Amino acid sequence: MAPASNENVFPLDHAVQDAQRVMAQRRSGCPVGHVHAGSSHGDGWLVTRYDDVMSLLADPRVKRDQRNVPELNSHDGYDSLLYLDPPDHTRIRRLVNKTFTPRSVEPLRPKIEQLVDELLDRMAAQGEVDLVSAFALPIPLLVISELLGVPEEDREPFVTWADAVNGTEHDPEVTQEAYAYLRKLVADKRADPADDLLSALSVVAAEEGGSLSETELLHNAMLLLVAGYDTTVYLIANTVLALLQAPEQLAEVRENPALLPDAIEEVLRYDSPVNISSPRWAAEPITLNGVTVPAGQPLLLSIMSANRDAAHFDDPDRFDIHRDKSGRHLGFGHGIHYCPGAPLARMETLIAVGKLIERFPGLGLAVSSDTLTMRDSLLIHGPASLPVRLT
Repeated sequence: MAPASNENVFPLDHAVQDAQRVMAQRRSGCPVGHVHAGSSHGDGWLVTRYDDVMSLLADPRVKRDQRNVPELNSHDGYDSLLYLDPPDHTRIRRLVNKTFTPRSVEPLRPKIEQLVDELLDRMAAQGEVDLVSAFALPIPLLVISELLGVPEEDREPFVTWADAVNGTEHDPEVTQEAYAYLRKLVADKRADPADDLLSALSVVAAEEGGSLSETELLHNAMLLLVAGYDTTVYLIANTVLALLQAPEQLAEVRENPALLPDAIEEVLRYDSPVNISSPRWAAEPITLNGVTVPAGQPLLLSIMSANRDAAHFDDPDRFDIHRDKSGRHLGFGHGIHYCPGAPLARMETLIAVGKLIERFPGLGLAVSSDTLTMRDSLLIHGPASLPVRLT
């Protein structure tokens, strides 16, 4: 649903390449305002300040499911964790949470370490690589594929599917292609279950009186497939980029690897791989900073902007791995929709970046950082490519 008037609607979908500067301007001059955010987000009310974003992430007046917003009069929903409210969200979250606890993801560590070592060996022979496509992307892609039980020969289209779902301009045809594949995969898992998450969820959905419908199964499989790897790609890439741009802090991390977890947490704040979260809806009028968002209107919350708010973080535009952690970042969200895959994303990034900087002590950017092009997405924030020298 678009705002009542399109006057002064800011074309946010044109600001991807300079998102940090644009968000700083919005925080300062228009912390809540009309924007156009491409076909993937539509028109809505962009919220950019930390306190507002933090409160709305846990506000019961804010709904993920359009069916719970009377003004929208919608009978269609998207039955994944990302777009559900309690009690349906609670029911499905309980099933998924078991897979993503720190203890449950730990058995994946040897496989991740082996994959990272293989990628580093392959990269060493090249001298210069795009760190996104050669390193940051294959790691989470393999991990989420292993978790879901996707055959290795079927994984190539995942990148295209993620671009279709997470890009500035949504591509419904490619999205339908992804769903068609998932329907077939679910049918295969039901006929011949294996030791993977999708098999387990398929069994739950198939049982009489099961707690997961067929539609919910497909939508949550898509969520895990796309969200389960895309954000981690850019957590890895953004961490490497931030450290390369702060060579003294990179040297500290190399000398004392115990600092790397702190560096990753700082990247989640300083250069969050999530810019604007997928839309939420005001179920009743909500007033923020003197602006009233009418009931039925979409709310677009900028995680990236909130994490650079000077009212909450001291000198927020400075990357500092020694930053006081009491000022909680929102890199993985907040409230009931806090990212269930956070423990896995942290582990993947810790292994990947730790081994990378150890293997290549002369690692450096192969281009000037101001020439880097950002991913064409308002949801995902990070460089589309990251050319580096390996020495």
